Amino acid sequence: MKRTKEMCICALITALMCAGAFIKIPTPLPITLQTFFTCLAGLLLGGKKGSVSVAVYILIGLTGLPVFAEGGGIHYILKPSFGYIIGFLPGTFITGKFAESGISFKKFLSASLAGMVAIYIAGITYYFLISEFYLHNEIGIKWLLTYGFLMTLPGDIIMCALASSLGLKLRKILKIQQNAT
Repeated sequence: MKRTKEMCICALITALMCAGAFIKIPTPLPITLQTFFTCLAGLLLGGKKGSVSVAVYILIGLTGLPVFAEGGGIHYILKPSFGYIIGFLPGTFITGKFAESGISFKKFLSASLAGMVAIYIAGITYYFLISEFYLHNEIGIKWLLTYGFLMTLPGDIIMCALASSLGLKLRKILKIQQNAT
């Protein structure tokens, strides 16, 4: 029964990530709910199983189904923003591993923020490399940090807080034990 429940939650998180790519919060740089569901995957499923859910999402998108914010397909790896999607994997794993140390809002928020750091590191690095070396579009570090980090950071912090709060409630409702991995 436990395995069936975990598989259902894993599939549900994957489906929610697909839908979350199209739910955009209007800001100067639109924020999607992908990061929210990435945090939730780690908080509910732990590092390993949460990462499986995110990996399935990425594979679905790379096979051509339009589940990313701007479509899908293997060509998506050449988009500078794909680095953030790559960052979902280590971000979820880190969130899940940190969340295993205890169940409280403070621990979940810390776990989510740690995972967000991994997403930003992967996203900004990939964005810079693809822009500079593939697209030959020189972008300044100042521009990249402003638009790829500072402008989206407040929204992502809110997403982490909301995912932490919901994660605590869902763990109680779904009776998910401490070690989700």
